[in-house]
Order: sequence, then structure tokens, then C-alpha cells
Amino acid sequence: MPSMDAVSRGLMLESLRNYARRRLPYDFLREKDRNNEFPAEVLAEMYDFSTLGVHLLLIPKEYGGIGAGTYDIYRVCEELARMDLGIATSVFATFLGTDPLKVGGTEEQKAKWMSKIAREKLLVAYAATEPDAGSDLVNLKTRAEHVVKNGEIDGYRITGNKQWISNGGVADLYAVLALAPGGPSWFLVEKGMKGFSANKHEDKHGIRLSNTAGLSLDNVFVPKENLIGMEEGNGLTEAQAVFGYTRLMVAAFGLGAGWSALETAVKYSQQRIQASSPLSEKQGYTHKLIVPNAVNLEASRAYIEEIAERLDAGERGLQTEGAIAKYSATEAGNKAAEDSIQALGGYGYTRDFPVEKIKRDVKITCIYEGTNEIMEMTIYRGRWQEHLKTRGEYYILKASEMEALHGENPDVGARASALALRTLAAVMEECRLNKLTRHQYITFKLGNFISMAETSAVFAKRASAAYSESVKFDTETWQAMSRIYARASALKIAVEGVSLVLGAAAESSLPSKINLAEIQSVQSGIMKDMDTVARKLKEVFKAR
Repeated sequence: MPSMDAVSRGLMLESLRNYARRRLPYDFLREKDRNNEFPAEVLAEMYDFSTLGVHLLLIPKEYGGIGAGTYDIYRVCEELARMDLGIATSVFATFLGTDPLKVGGTEEQKAKWMSKIAREKLLVAYAATEPDAGSDLVNLKTRAEHVVKNGEIDGYRITGNKQWISNGGVADLYAVLALAPGGPSWFLVEKGMKGFSANKHEDKHGIRLSNTAGLSLDNVFVPKENLIGMEEGNGLTEAQAVFGYTRLMVAAFGLGAGWSALETAVKYSQQRIQASSPLSEKQGYTHKLIVPNAVNLEASRAYIEEIAERLDAGERGLQTEGAIAKYSATEAGNKAAEDSIQALGGYGYTRDFPVEKIKRDVKITCIYEGTNEIMEMTIYRGRWQEHLKTRGEYYILKASEMEALHGENPDVGARASALALRTLAAVMEECRLNKLTRHQYITFKLGNFISMAETSAVFAKRASAAYSESVKFDTETWQAMSRIYARASALKIAVEGVSLVLGAAAESSLPSKINLAEIQSVQSGIMKDMDTVARKLKEVFKAR
């Protein structure tokens, strides 16, 4: 369960909203964006105990922090992204930079450094990515060589370069991944160490309020007590241990930024009169540019919350699930921002309205913490193993669960979700029989199908149960959204899955194994559901 109670969490979120209203008007953000300027004063205020103390959320209580849970942090990350994704990235970099310490540090190291970060309000950076290796942490070039004194290891000399490091030029403390003689290892490197320097602040397409810089390490001496865990070779394990968690937070960024853009579009649609009536009353506008994005964002929310609750309940890893959350939510957020520009027409293309900036900002969520192509591959690999281990039954069993849910509650799209899952099982088995996964493109597409099918199942389950405090919509609307998403998932996997297999296999019987007639039949009622969602969006986001 979340570590904060609902009241405390609500107060934290409201404090963030109040701070944004008071301190971060759009003109201020636009000016910083234009100048490619890191707002150091804003981060200092947000870390100050008397203002927000936002950095304390990830620090355990015994070290002077708040010790928030995964669900709490997801909610905060979503709110930060609504404020400004560049500022959100700067805060998240501190969260991320502490992860190797939290996962692999000794008790003495945690007590020393976590307390120092909390007390001194340190900005932290996570330095893993390299110029040539990118997200491939296996191909590290940065080296950490032993410094021996009196026959014992006294420390390390680190030499190498890091690239695309959030907070790279402004952090006080860096978690640096380097290849030690015993294998990849994390080291704590402090600002000002001899031979350590940051490169220029990158001139980026978006998140221009976030400082992004490369790092140069030239024979930097680091004492042995700065080796996280005091044991070499655990760096990759420690990095992978938190992917399920960290990618969930990037998913929350996609969710928050997407909703920020879409809310602007919904409010604009109520004010913009076209042919004697507002755009909000025109299906060609709402059902193309607004409703599908709202549905995809809330489907992503359902999945994020499901995984957050599982992590808070003590499950470990969940790398495939973290990848699904990140992939689903960031693709949804990016598309919502893109369509919000279209929804505002010429105004959306100008910098007078925030959607243009949000679109530039949110694109990074599809790239950092593992590109979405890496997410597709991660999702495919994880679930392909499950498909093989269960002899093709993995998604058949999940489909049976959805069919049982449909019997209990026929209003949440569980029938369509079951069809999506059964179709996915058939597509994957046909790929196995024809050895089609030798084609990388097919594995990417399978990652996409898996993400949609699993998200549809989680959405249906959560739409049938109690609602989260984060959901702005009533039961009728959220269930309509779930039905829309499940229908779209089933149809896409069926049509594109058949096309994919027939396009690569010499021959295939896949079309006869998919119940396309039933998938088509469950599309009935989709227009009514879209009308329901469009009407409710207008009520929730009333233009002022």
C-alpha cells in the first residue's frame, strides 16, 4: 500500500499545484524555455523544507526524508509533469540518482549520503549513458582502475565520458556507472573532484528548463568508500533492479504532460465557435482529436496504478510491466500533445499557447530511461518467454479471466479484452511456428500488441472495481473508456496481426484461428460510448 495516507498525499499535491500557480506562470516558463535556461532558483525553492521539500519523498524516514511509496511518487511525478516537464525531469534526476544507493548501498553509506542529500538539499545526477553506448549499459567504456596503497585498495581512478545526463552541469553529487576490474559498478562522485567536469548545457528540442550535459572524468580519484555496496560487479544488477519502478515514473510524466495538453484543448473547444456552435459539440473534432487521447491516457493510468500498487505490496522487479507502463503512457502523452496542437489550429502552432511547448517537452519521454523501441523489445522478450514456457497458454489463461470478469460485469469491456488476448495468443503462436521472431520488426510489433492487450485487461479489471482517488471521471464514463480501449485493442491486434504474419510467412492459417466476426460484433456501441466520454470531458474541464 502507499506509504502516505490519502490526506497527506492530497496536501502534497495541492501544495505543488499552489506553488505552480504562484511561481510558474506560463510566461515565466516560456521565457526560460526560449533562453534554454535552467531555473536554479525554482529547484532551490522546491527543495527547501519551508516550501515543498520535494526531494525528501524518496529518502527514507530514518535518514530525514518522507519515505513515500511508489503510488505516492507516481502521483507527484504526474503533477510535476503538469507543471513543467523540464522541472519535473530535474527533480526526477535526484530521485533516479539515489536509486543505486538505495538498492545497493551499505547501511553506513545510506545513513551518510541519504542524510546528507536530505539535510543539504543536494541535487543529484544519474550518470550511466555514454556517447557511443547510449542505453546499452553492457558496452561501458568508462573505466575505474584500482589505486593500491600498502598492498590494499585505497580507491579508484575513473576515466571516461558520460552523455545526456540530467542535472549534469548543476548537480552536487553523481552516481556514476563505470567498469571496475570486478565488473560494472556504481561510484559516488562529488562535484569539484579533481579531473571531473561537466560539458556544455545541451541546446535541446524540449525540456529546455532541465539541465542536460555530458560529463568528463579524467583520472578522477574516488575513495574506496564511495564504491556503492563496497563490492565490485553489481552495477548492472542494481540498475536493472529499479527499471520497473523508474520507468513507471517516466510513464507518469507522459500521463501528466498528455493531460496538461489535452485539458487545454478541451477548454479551447468550448470557447471556439465554428459554424454557430462550439467545437466541443462537433463529433468530427471531439471523436478524432480529443476522446481517443483521453481514453488512451486513462488506460495508461489504470496500468500505472496497478503496477504501483504491486510494487508497494512488495513485488520486486516487474521490468516487463514497467516497460509496458512507460511505453503505453508516453506514446499516449506524445499523441495527446500532437493532437492538441491540431485541436487549437493555428493557435496551437504558436508559442502563445502551452501545447506547442508541451509537445516538444513530452517527446523526450519516448526516448529517455530507454527508448520506446527498447521498451517494445523488452516487452516482447519478457512475454515471449512466458508464451514458450506455458506452451502458448499464457494469454489464453488471461483471456479466461477476462471472460469470467465479463460474466460478473458486462459493462467494462472485458469481453473485448478477452478477444484481444486470445488473438494475441494466436498471433504469437503463429510467429513461433513460422520462426518469424527472427525479424526484429515483428518483435517490435509484438511488443506493441502485448502492451495494448495487457493494458486493456488491467483497465477492465480496475473499471470494474473501486476507483482511484486520481480518476476525475464517474463510473459510467470510466467504464465507457475501458470499453473503447478494449475494442480498439482487439481490432488492431486482429487486423495488424494477420497482416504482420501473412507479410512474413510463406503460408499461414492464422486468419482461420481468429474470431474476426466476434471482434467486429463487439464494436457495436462504440459511438455511444465516445459521445459519453466527450460529454463528460466537457463537464470535468469547464472553460472559464
